[in-house]
Amino acid sequence: MEKSLRINKIKLYLIKLRLQRPFETSFGEIWDKHALLVEIINDDNISGWGEIVSGEGPWYSYETFEVSILIFKKYIAPLILKNDKINSRNTFELLSRIRGYNMTKAGIEMAIWDLEAKLNNLSLSKFIGGNKNRIKSGVSIGIKKSVNDLINTIDYRIKEGYGRIKIKIKPGWDINVLKKVRDVFPDIALQVDGNGAYTLRQHLDLLRKIDKFNLLMIEQPLAYNDIFDHSILSRKINTPICLDESIKNISDLKTAIMIGGLEILNIKPGRIGGYSQSLKMIKISKFFQIGCWIGGMLETGIGRGHLIALASLPEINYFNDISASNRYWEEDIIEPEWKLNSDSTINVPNKPGIGVNVILDRIEQKTEKVFVFEK
Repeated sequence: MEKSLRINKIKLYLIKLRLQRPFETSFGEIWDKHALLVEIINDDNISGWGEIVSGEGPWYSYETFEVSILIFKKYIAPLILKNDKINSRNTFELLSRIRGYNMTKAGIEMAIWDLEAKLNNLSLSKFIGGNKNRIKSGVSIGIKKSVNDLINTIDYRIKEGYGRIKIKIKPGWDINVLKKVRDVFPDIALQVDGNGAYTLRQHLDLLRKIDKFNLLMIEQPLAYNDIFDHSILSRKINTPICLDESIKNISDLKTAIMIGGLEILNIKPGRIGGYSQSLKMIKISKFFQIGCWIGGMLETGIGRGHLIALASLPEINYFNDISASNRYWEEDIIEPEWKLNSDSTINVPNKPGIGVNVILDRIEQKTEKVFVFEK
């Protein structure tokens, strides 16, 4: 029987973390990462945790962490607290009256799933239908200062045990770079991510050259909001196209499938509003034989726990962008920290909820501001 959540308090933590190394994409380079952590607390003082993955600037999405704070304070927290029948299945629908802001919605929605799994004494993985004890872990490598630096980084990550390498590309950092990478690593599982840096009109001939590098896929080469041009590109190149930013909702997914612009889907629950939408997208993708994997957004250990639960679903059939805690952070905010196994996997915990302990002392040390909302 489904238990009442009885949420009476919500806390929103703005924390700041220093990356071990800078991370660069076609959007630019970052050293410091702000994160928004959502804690919901019920009458029995049991907490559920989520993470809002909005960024430092409006590059990947219009949602920045400052915007998320505003939307959360003014609209989301009041809506959740005044609803006495809130649960994991109805949260996204309740919040749908707020247009957009999927990342902000996802933070609270995923916290609610975490709390509900705990109240049912189930791991989040089992609560959503996961059946894997380990998930396949790949690593994403940003744009480097030199090709030698990139090659050294790839070599280091392979020796760490990552089974798939993804590298970021942009015009001027693509074909020649891939040639040198393949010269050194001819057999590794390799894919690339354009983060929308290319256009069909300017770069078609260049993108056709991608085919000779035996890539698993090319992710989001064209504009962040494009579906149509990707469908044209998919007919011009042999490398499978994976969409990320273009798929913001179920309608986008159906459109991309119907016009043929999608062969593989990168599901980031933060991008699409949380678990409810992610589970629907995974089901649709399975029906149409679209490949699926779970992408990351430089999450802390809390957000990573949610990704691992989602990646444990049987329909997820590619390496995920879910790496160990030490990939980004000298010290994570959870225990035990996420660790990479020798077979390129990360263990799926079997404890209730996301399955790890949130270390409040570490959060408080990194907190710039806390917002508290109560009934």
